[in-house]
Parts: sequence; C-alpha cells; structure tokens
Amino acid sequence: MKIGLIGTGRIGAFHAETLKDVPGVDAIVVADADAARARALADKLGLEAAGSIAELYAAGPDGVVVAAATSAHAELLHQALDHRVPVFCEKPVALDVPGTLAVVERAEGGDVPVQIGFQRRFDAGYRAAREAFRSGELGWIHTLRACTSDASPPPPAFIPTSGGLFRDCSIHDFDIMRWLTGREVVSVYAQGANRGAPFFTEGGDVDTCAALLRFDDGMLATVTATRYNGAGHDVRLEVCGSRGARFVGLDDRAPMPTAERALSWRQSTPYATFMERFHDAYVTELGTFVEVAAGRAPSPCTPAEALEALYVAEACDRSRRTGEPVEVADVRA
Repeated sequence: MKIGLIGTGRIGAFHAETLKDVPGVDAIVVADADAARARALADKLGLEAAGSIAELYAAGPDGVVVAAATSAHAELLHQALDHRVPVFCEKPVALDVPGTLAVVERAEGGDVPVQIGFQRRFDAGYRAAREAFRSGELGWIHTLRACTSDASPPPPAFIPTSGGLFRDCSIHDFDIMRWLTGREVVSVYAQGANRGAPFFTEGGDVDTCAALLRFDDGMLATVTATRYNGAGHDVRLEVCGSRGARFVGLDDRAPMPTAERALSWRQSTPYATFMERFHDAYVTELGTFVEVAAGRAPSPCTPAEALEALYVAEACDRSRRTGEPVEVADVRA
C-alpha cells in the first residue's frame, strides 16, 4: 500500500517514521505547505516528497494521514473525501462545531472511511481499564479523575490555531471517558487560569484549567490540564468504583515525585512529551488505519464520535468564559 502524509512538523515526522514499520505499507509520499520541509523529511527517511497536495494525490495513495495544523484539518478532510481516499486525521476535525458538523455530514453521506486520531483508545492501560469497567469488576463508577499536563508550553504561534486548552488537550480526556464508560456528559462547570507566559492571555486562552463533569447516569468526573507541569508530561485517569478501581498511567515513568518517606516502586526518567507517553498507542493506531484503508476494518473513531467530545470541550470553554455551569445540550442546539 502507498500512504500519503500531509504535514511534516513534529507529529507528522513522528508518523512518517512509524508508518515505515507498519506491515503492508510499501511506500510513503509526504507533502507540506512548506515544500522544503517535506523534502528534508523525505530525504532523511528515504521517502518520496510531493511538491504539493495535488501532486500527492496524483501519486495515487491508498490512504492519507493528515498531520497538518489544526486550522487546516477540515479542508484537508474534505479534499481526501473529494479524491475518495481513506483518511486518518489528527484531532480535532475542525476548530468549531459548524466545521465539524460539515465533515460529519459529508463522511456519513459517503462510503469513504475516515478515522480521527484519539490515540488513547489504543493505549494498553486505557484498554485494560475499559475491560475492567465493562466486565462489572469495578462495580458502579462514582468518580473519574483525569489529567493532561504538558511538561512545557507550546510555541506562542501555536495558540491562535490550537482551539484553546479544552479543545486541544482536555478533549482527549473527554473522548476517552465516553469511550471507556459508554456514557454521555450532560453538564459541565469549568474554570481557567493564566500564571505563565502572557501569550496565552493575548490569544484568548488559558495555561491551566479544571472542569467538573456530570454524566447521564449521575457519575462525576474531574478533568484538569496545564501547559506548565515541571515534573514532566503527565497523563492519567483514575476510574473509581463501588467494588474496585483502575489507575491508568501510573507506571515507573509517571512524573509523580512522592512527598512520602518511602516508595514501593522504582521511578525512572519521567515522560517529557506526549509522543514518549503514547508511542506504542500511536503505532497501534496507525497500524489500525492501514487496515481501515485496506477495507479490512471499520473506522475505530469516526468524525461523529469526535464531534461528541468537541461538544463537551465547547461547553467547558463556554463555562470558563461565563463563570456559569453549562448544559451540553445547549451547545448542541
């Protein structure tokens, strides 16, 4: 199979290296708005470079991976559907609900598979927690606690195109909670703060946030995120039930220096980036997309599912801005 890759920045370069080792991928052609950057990556990894996106499609890819800037996702998804090429796209589908709805309607109106990149669905820890929950081993769930904490902030230029902290970071927590429990969030109350660089405030964003979620069965969840976690890159989920619990992300690289006198497990070098933390999940995710593109598997995360997580992120951002609780149904309206 020949796979096209659009976007050769940090995550795009990572995906290119991953795709080289995916069984069934015989050729990779890369393209970027910065043609020189695409050529440099191609030369480094021994890949084919296209001078433009049109040239990439002319090469006849069997599937396309979109790893470009968030603001370009919707347009690139429509282009893939125009060419009737199966497409994988990093989240989010678009920066807003109308743009996401347009992609959802287009995808559901055709037969070209679309897979959205929520890599936590492919992480072994989250999968084990889901299995424990769905088997009934944990009893009924009273609380979920999730955090997504970057070790250091992104470049200032990223913020205006990111969609904000809830849409960029916490949306992963919203998606994985829905996927794990099969329940829907009905209301949120969120707050945000800026104590770091001024470019977050200047871009209308926050560098730290916290949200309280209520699900349709009464289950509660807390979600926090920050761009300034000096201990390291920290992504965890606690699933707490009436009969038991599961803690995802509590391994020897979790950036959790203890204040206690003794520690019963060894601690290794903390994760520095999300690509370190979820390396294996990304490999499995892209391997799954190759199966989807070959017609051997259905999409494991459709645009419609990504839209549900976006609704929660939108509700949280609205709550953060107004200081009031928000019903998710009001965001859908």
